Amino acid sequence: MSGPASKSARVVAAEVLRRFDAGRTQAGPILDRLLPQTDQKQRATDLVFGTIRNLLAIDRVIEQFSGRRVRQIDKPLLAVVRVGVYELVYSPDTPVYSIVDEAVKSARDEGGGKQTGFVNAVLRGVVRHIVAREAPVHETTAARTLVQSPQTGCEFDTDFLPDANSDPAAHLSACFSIPQWLVAGWIKEFGAQRARQICLGSGRRPSVYVRVNALKTRPAHLMERFHEAGIKAEVAPPAAGSTEADMIRLLGPQAIAQLPGYAEGWFAVQDLSASRAVRMLDPQPGWAILDLCSAPGTKTTQLAEWTGDAARIVATDVDAERIKKVTENLARLGCHSVTVVPWTQIECGQHGPFDAILLDVPCSNTGVLARRVEVRFRVSPDSVEELAATQLALLTRAAALLKDNGRICYSTCSIQTAENSDLVGRFLAADGRFALVREELALPCAQPFDHDGAYVAVLRRR
Repeated sequence: MSGPASKSARVVAAEVLRRFDAGRTQAGPILDRLLPQTDQKQRATDLVFGTIRNLLAIDRVIEQFSGRRVRQIDKPLLAVVRVGVYELVYSPDTPVYSIVDEAVKSARDEGGGKQTGFVNAVLRGVVRHIVAREAPVHETTAARTLVQSPQTGCEFDTDFLPDANSDPAAHLSACFSIPQWLVAGWIKEFGAQRARQICLGSGRRPSVYVRVNALKTRPAHLMERFHEAGIKAEVAPPAAGSTEADMIRLLGPQAIAQLPGYAEGWFAVQDLSASRAVRMLDPQPGWAILDLCSAPGTKTTQLAEWTGDAARIVATDVDAERIKKVTENLARLGCHSVTVVPWTQIECGQHGPFDAILLDVPCSNTGVLARRVEVRFRVSPDSVEELAATQLALLTRAAALLKDNGRICYSTCSIQTAENSDLVGRFLAADGRFALVREELALPCAQPFDHDGAYVAVLRRR
């Protein structure tokens, strides 16, 4: 007897969105439970995360062109409509008839003729107001255009976005589904044009990069394995200050664990910006190194690789469950110089002092909005302030574990000054034993090679 028929990517995506609560749940675990129901796993994933990244803009379109408040629409029906509007606006290569017909079918399955007529009316109404599903952004009217990429956008026949000139923060917030207070802060600090680039980087479909494990192979060898398996990829340019590239960008959706070299530990998934912290610290063989917030171990393994597996590395994390992932990654990548210990051992001084400490602190994640799509609904000025207090406490704790002339590498995946340069400045003002060696802020970028936002500061104890 054959099993149940595979559901379409749209049906699965709508079900994930129906169960998703922007303020309370994460879409990833819900999606993971439902993905076995479809053969179109990558497409379902793209629909879910693409819709959530652009949810505020999608809801604005629904309300503008249906005359109905989204809160007045039943949640199962709203999920179907949101997926449909996402495809109409942000997937211009997908035929309109396909989008509308399947949405109508899903509505029929949800409850019959009345729902079918509503979904059909909403989506057809949106279609009627679209002038061009994909148009060069420089040729469109900003107040009528939802941006899809640095080059293109979907243009409507009606002004429905705030004016970009008189209120740039409101405009960017509405266009890119990012809280207005965040955008306003970016405009104040970086200017309107760079703030727009940050928004583009925060709304992109992020590329997947792998960091080549120098303990086991070289980039050319991994690329050869990928080529033999028909995997499209390209080597990313060397990081600033490096002579050899060690990051590879995958050029299509892939099941990471099924890639050639994964089981052998030839690579780890890591964004370009996230890889900068260890590079800037430049740890050396023979050093005693502490990774204080190590889970899930991506930077821990990078420390081991960078030092030729010849340092003495201690890894810990306050989350006892997540630290299990560190052990798994160390085993797969063949890193033998790392000892994983409970947080309590660090707290009671059983290890140290250290030549270097990597402190990748919990943060607001404002540099990784493209990947952690729920953050845009949860981050607030108060939460940033609370996180900064935790970060300062961790930095102060790390300082007490360091040798004279030792170094702390403080890093976040936030682009908020309060968590980055301001916080480091506060620490330096309070502890005169330390000096800033170097700091670097990377802003989210949608241009090739795209990357997340991140901050790194290297501090030296005199």
